[in-house]
Amino acid sequence: MKVAIYCRVSTESQSVDMQLSDLRTYAKQRGFEIYREYCDIGSGSKDSRPQLDALMDDARKGRVDIVLVWKFDRFARSTRHLINALHEFNHLGVDFISYTENVDTSSPTGKVLFTIISAMAEFERDLIKERVKAGLEHAKNKGIKLGRPLRMNESFIEWVRELRSEGLSIRAIAKRLNASPALVHKTLNKSQIEILNSQRLKEASG
Repeated sequence: MKVAIYCRVSTESQSVDMQLSDLRTYAKQRGFEIYREYCDIGSGSKDSRPQLDALMDDARKGRVDIVLVWKFDRFARSTRHLINALHEFNHLGVDFISYTENVDTSSPTGKVLFTIISAMAEFERDLIKERVKAGLEHAKNKGIKLGRPLRMNESFIEWVRELRSEGLSIRAIAKRLNASPALVHKTLNKSQIEILNSQRLKEASG
């Protein structure tokens, strides 16, 4: 079994040595082959995490069987990110182990956790669909001609931004929201233009 070890510290003055030591020992005791160690140093909860992105990419390409982390909050950017990641691991057939919390999704108890996580992810998708549907109904009641592009309402844009900030690809976001990749890409471009215009207005008024 190939295991990917992920470690993270929030500041450059901290070290991942303790996390790595514990996780290497655990992997050896379980007889796992360490495929690669991914360490993000000095990355805050919402900052870019290139090593986490690389880990997710390798998991999606089937290069690892298990993801081993020291603690949930060393891995996930947020509770939603954790739920989405665990749901994706379940879909990919990749097990997840949190050393400190003693959570192992390859165990019978862990498989129950995966079931709960999958149910929560499904519930989240249903909520998103309901919000998008409500936006369409609102537009229809106002006499606006409905069409595929009108799915880009405020709720839809908000969820696209949120999922993108959690590191999901355009295709993954499209699948999660039951939308086309082209629409997601268009939404992200629209968001970037709005942000730039807002910044320019602030600069001009300042």
